[in-house]
Amino acid sequence: MTTLATIPADRDRITVAILALGGQGGGVLADWIIDLANSNGYVAQGTSVPGVAQRTGSTVYYIEMVRRRDAGANRPDPVLALTPVPGDVDVVIASELMEAGRAILRGFVTDDRTTLIGSTHRIYAISEKSARGDGTGASDRILAAAERRAKRFVGFDMDAAANRAGSVISSVMFGALAGSGALPFPREAFENAIRHGGKAVPANLKGFATGEASAVEVRTAVEAAAMPPAPTTPAGRALADRIAATLPIPAHAIALEGVRRLMDYQDAAYAGVYLDRLVAIAAVDDGQDAHRLTAAVARHLALWMAYEDTIRVADLKVRATRSVRVAKEVRVNDAQLLHVTEYMHPRLREVCETLPRGIGGAILARPALRTWLERFFTKGRHVETTSLRWFLLLRLLAGMRGMRRSTLRYAEEQARIEDWLALIREIAPRDAALAAEIALTQTLIKGYSDTFERGLRNFHAVVGAARGLVGTPDAAERVRTLREAALKDDRGEALQQGLACGGRAA
Repeated sequence: MTTLATIPADRDRITVAILALGGQGGGVLADWIIDLANSNGYVAQGTSVPGVAQRTGSTVYYIEMVRRRDAGANRPDPVLALTPVPGDVDVVIASELMEAGRAILRGFVTDDRTTLIGSTHRIYAISEKSARGDGTGASDRILAAAERRAKRFVGFDMDAAANRAGSVISSVMFGALAGSGALPFPREAFENAIRHGGKAVPANLKGFATGEASAVEVRTAVEAAAMPPAPTTPAGRALADRIAATLPIPAHAIALEGVRRLMDYQDAAYAGVYLDRLVAIAAVDDGQDAHRLTAAVARHLALWMAYEDTIRVADLKVRATRSVRVAKEVRVNDAQLLHVTEYMHPRLREVCETLPRGIGGAILARPALRTWLERFFTKGRHVETTSLRWFLLLRLLAGMRGMRRSTLRYAEEQARIEDWLALIREIAPRDAALAAEIALTQTLIKGYSDTFERGLRNFHAVVGAARGLVGTPDAAERVRTLREAALKDDRGEALQQGLACGGRAA
């Protein structure tokens, strides 16, 4: 079984946030983690921001650890932060489901980085208890958000586990941290931290063992679910065999998912083009950090090649699986009819991009004609996709998939993709870390219409800066800083500040 990625063993800096209610032992848990880090080659610091009252306020504990420098190394002592920063947390531990929700809302949980470890039980707030009707929070929505927003979510009822073990929830959370595999420390080191703490050691070790076993069980189930489905067609099996024969093992699972996505998006030939491009990247990957470059390109190339054009949007809108999901979400029963109304606002550019390259390009290249036509696309409209008329129209548009290769949008996207891949191949032999960061910059491109154009501008700005940083010792870190700045706000102010600083932290 392929194990989901955890924090690399050579990571120099790791950040952990704990959200716990008063009386749940969050401080003890933080002390264990600090002792664990300090005893295993890291310099660690812990801080806390208390809630409003004991047993009712939520306290945020923050631990930051940096690998201890070698003796005699010419490097200053690290200056560690006092509070967690949104988008900069590797591990979040939540002692209760609503605390996990608060961590997500505060931006501590991100899908490209954070392992979220949370108890799924509830301790109801006063406002929930005092409501006239059912005032409880939507637990199912928090669980869905945890699965979607975290890189990995390890969740189970830790309060019940503590009761079964005759221990306290803090020891179960510590065990869950060990079982998640999120930190690069062995099991014995966790147990030694409990022993070193000297508080109720037998009971805490028992709670730790229970939490670790439960987390391993959840983690195994998550990893099994994350495995791509086995190919069911001859074309799919042939592509899977090609992946096994030509790509490094760490990229197999992602490449299989990429092939599945692109066969669904277009066809087997298009998935073959994906593998052609990926094999060329693997040829210049020196294998650093478990072939991080190939794995990054495998993911982001698949996402880019499955760009959201009007054909794709129409296809997704009329899929039977979507109707089933919507019906489930609104809880439609057998005696009810479901009507779905969508808001759609295709602009002239999106329409032209769906036309053959020559026609669409000719319209956009004529300012007078473009201005005249744009007046017909200034307003969006509400579309009842469950009506026969609109369903057939969208189905017809989705059926244009076979014509996609002739469209203006296809030509534009393939040119952008080739330029991106060429830059990665050029830089990889000299700076694999920088090449990987350029691969990750594709995450800035998403959506369609204004969202897409804004993301594309940011992408070009960051990649342009990356070109100028080739040969700079900290080039990868500076590009990472710019990419994270581009994701902070829609106006691009953080990115402009980062560009002005040359990618260095302000």
